[in-house]
This record gives sequence, structure tokens and C-alpha cells, in this order.
Amino acid sequence: MPCARVLPLLLAAWLLAACGSTPTPAPTPTLPPELALGKRVFEAHCAACHSLAPDVTLVGPSLAGIAQRGATRVDGLDARGYLYTSILRPGAYLVPGFQDLMPSTLGKALSGEELDAVVAFLLAQP
Repeated sequence: MPCARVLPLLLAAWLLAACGSTPTPAPTPTLPPELALGKRVFEAHCAACHSLAPDVTLVGPSLAGIAQRGATRVDGLDARGYLYTSILRPGAYLVPGFQDLMPSTLGKALSGEELDAVVAFLLAQP
């Protein structure tokens, strides 16, 4: 009968050990479909030249905080209008200190859905 007493103790010890294991990390938030598409478009077409980190310059200016900055860059344009114009006509509003190096064909390479999605994704960035 000693096994009958040891088995419950071993089971209890195993359960306690399992409960004390490393906690599982919180799940990564899932982006809504439009923002997920915008993120993929950004990574495929924009991230080689534009960072989303503040004060990080790759080739073009950082796009961190573009929702706030874009709203003040050009009189009469909100951030959304500024982004659409900057993608469709890249040389229209150059940021001081940067050359006109953005491809002028990007607006033609993206579908309307992709263009809308990348603008929405950029506007959602802190």
C-alpha cells in the first residue's frame, strides 16, 4: 500500500510544478484586415527607405508620427491628403533636407485597396 500513498503525492507535486512553469506571453494583438494589408504594403514597398521609428533616417524621412506632422506640412491638406499626394506625386512636397528619390510609379504599382490600406496603416502609427 505504500505506492497508493506515494502516487497522490507525486501527482500533487507534478501539478504544482506545472503551475509554477513560465507564464505564457500575452498574445500579439491582431491588426484589423485593412491595417494588416497596409503593414504588408509598407514592408514591401516603403520600409527599405522609410522607418517607423522616431528620428531614424534610412533614405527618406521617418514616418513615425506622420499623422500629426502630415496634418501641418501643407496648408489646406490634412494628414490623409498629404500622404496620398506624397505617394502619388512624390516630388510635390519634399521634406527639407531630403532629395526627390521616391519612385514616381509607386501610386501606379499599388491597387486602390493597397494605397488606401498603407495610408490607413501610416495614419495609425504613433
